[in-house]
Amino acid sequence: MEEKIKYEMEIPIQVSPSLLYTYISTPSGLSEWYADNVNSRGENFEFIWDGVEEKAVLLTKKNAERVKFRWDVDAGTDYYFELRIQVDEITKDVSLMITDFAEDGEVEEGKMLWENMVSELKQILGST
Repeated sequence: MEEKIKYEMEIPIQVSPSLLYTYISTPSGLSEWYADNVNSRGENFEFIWDGVEEKAVLLTKKNAERVKFRWDVDAGTDYYFELRIQVDEITKDVSLMITDFAEDGEVEEGKMLWENMVSELKQILGST
C-alpha cells in the first residue's frame, strides 16, 4: 500500500455550528452534500456514490465539534478523514476544518473534491 500524505484545509462557512454539525455527523446530513446516500448502523457507515458503496467506521464524534472516520480499506493504518468545526472566539466566524490523506500526486485532486463538496454544502445551507 502506497504511503499517503496528510493534508488539511480550512473553509469558511457562514452558518451556525450546531446546524453545520448536523450536516457533517448524520447520515441524512451527509447524504445531502457528501455522498449520494449514507446509511449507518452504530459506528459503521456506508457511503454510496453512483451505486458504489464505500464503508467507514466512525472513530470519534464530539458533539457540535468534530467527526472522524476511517475507511474500511484503510483499516489497520493511521489514515482517517476528519471534519471539525472551528469558531473564532472573537469574530465568531465559523470554518470547516478538513483533515484527510491522499496518495502522492493526488493531494490537489483531493482538495478540489472537498472544495466542490463543501461549496454544495454551502448552497444547501444558504451560506456564502
